[in-house]
Amino acid sequence: MQTLLEGSMYQIGQLFLLPTLALIALLFLYAFWVLGGFLRQFAQRRRGRTGRPLLRAYLAQPDLTEDELDLAAHKALENGRIASRVTPMLGLVATMIPMGPALKSLSDGNLAQVSENLTVAFSAVILALIAASITYWVVNVRRRWLAEELLEIAALKRNGPAGHGHPLPTYPVQEVA
Repeated sequence: MQTLLEGSMYQIGQLFLLPTLALIALLFLYAFWVLGGFLRQFAQRRRGRTGRPLLRAYLAQPDLTEDELDLAAHKALENGRIASRVTPMLGLVATMIPMGPALKSLSDGNLAQVSENLTVAFSAVILALIAASITYWVVNVRRRWLAEELLEIAALKRNGPAGHGHPLPTYPVQEVA
């Protein structure tokens, strides 16, 4: 009974290798897509008021509450936050799945198969960590930008719209390494 259970768990685990690798590949591509959007937004922010989605939403609908703006900020960060957290877990899964066959091949003396399995394992975790690092960094910078926008909106609500003697506050944009 124990051998049947162990064998079944092994086979089920092996079924997840290909979907896990596919998800890592998609998240790797997604990370660079997010990075491209971030760089575009960074360039827009350096040129002026564009690239500020919360401020744009508030100026279009001045009756938006702070809670609605906060919810919009959370929605804007949600996909990147999920990607930055899920991708390392998938990398760990993609590392562990090939380890079983690698260890079995090692006990059989098949070093070529060990090497192949370890190559898959380490390549997957490297791509996953790169993707997670990119999305984590972008999400954190965007979180700060959105917080700055919320401060700008709060100042607008206190002081009235620009053009009535109260210019929009601006925050210095720092160089991003």
